[in-house]
Amino acid sequence: MPHGLTPSQTIGPFYWGTVVSTCRAELAPRGVAGERIEIVLTLHDVDGKVVTDGLLELWQANSHGRYNHPEDRRNLPLDAGFEGFGRASTDGDGSAHFGTVKPGRVPWPHDGGQGGGLQAPHINISVFARGVLNRLATRLYFDGDPALAEDPVLKLVEPARRGTLLAKCDAKGVWRLPIHLGGAQETVFFES
Repeated sequence: MPHGLTPSQTIGPFYWGTVVSTCRAELAPRGVAGERIEIVLTLHDVDGKVVTDGLLELWQANSHGRYNHPEDRRNLPLDAGFEGFGRASTDGDGSAHFGTVKPGRVPWPHDGGQGGGLQAPHINISVFARGVLNRLATRLYFDGDPALAEDPVLKLVEPARRGTLLAKCDAKGVWRLPIHLGGAQETVFFES
């Protein structure tokens, strides 16, 4: 009998119970270099209703544009204690709250065959939710950042849909991004 991949299954109570207890809403501890920011992500289903039992993971570079990863060997500072990874479940309002520093720009290895280019500051997001068989990958960009116009990834997104990736800063200085799993306002998701 041939062996292959087992079929994907939606996340269930066993998996859910193991990850909720390992939530890490702080991506960068206090004292790490960079502009300290707060992020609130709100998860919505295809009908626009909030999802109160979702899980969001974030991964980002530090303020110098370096990832805390063995493959990032660039000669840029790596802050002590900075991991750039966070995980939080959505609350009764469908929101997950994170504290971090605004990431620096990172290189893009290929730009339409031309090579190179810098990405605008962004945070990578993985979405897990009931009914989602495989993680959904998306990004958070910062509305108004001057580097958005030259970001090689954003250039691949249809202009009318780019707004689904732009977090907006509210009057309290909190960056907010709604994530829609489907429907008319569906967030742009990338192959992972």
